[in-house]
Amino acid sequence: MKKAQISLEFMLIFGVMLILLAYSINNVTFTQNSQAVETLKIQVSLEAKSLANSISNTISQVYAQGPGSKATVYVTLKYLNDDEYLVKPFNLSGNPQIFITYLNGTYVGIIDTTNNTLVTSGTGKNTFWSQSLYRTNLMGSTGFTPSGTATYNGSTVNGLLITDPSQLPTNIVVVVEWIPGNGDTWTLNITTGELRINIDPGG
Repeated sequence: MKKAQISLEFMLIFGVMLILLAYSINNVTFTQNSQAVETLKIQVSLEAKSLANSISNTISQVYAQGPGSKATVYVTLKYLNDDEYLVKPFNLSGNPQIFITYLNGTYVGIIDTTNNTLVTSGTGKNTFWSQSLYRTNLMGSTGFTPSGTATYNGSTVNGLLITDPSQLPTNIVVVVEWIPGNGDTWTLNITTGELRINIDPGG
């Protein structure tokens, strides 16, 4: 009797362990739509939003201080520069890319070579926006280096395109200046990890 009871308890514990093991494997392998993928998507989204916030806040600071002002902010990346963290959470079928543009604030999009549409709401959201005091539309500007295009609201827009996120360094230095007459320019040096932005209100 005792042997049968022990055997039953053992089988019950063994069954529970198998279920837990299967659940763990599912999470570790990042199966599409699994809890781990959804958690990863949240982490990547938060980092993209944080990057947009950092850029917009620094632009706001320089804009508020006036012509000749300059500000620097340091951003640490953990997810946006790792291709494996981008593909499954955002259901990408082509090579992952990061697209940054500006319309009254900074847009950071996670797109690919197959579908480069910026989606700012709903379940397919892949783009994150942060408002800035500097009110201007640079989506048609050619002042982005490296330059690229994406689709937003059915139109082709210009922006800063990072075709290989894995080349982005872990630490990005964002330097914003207001040099009158120099135009609105965004230049990213992947080697040094420096993003230099010049704003030119009224220029």
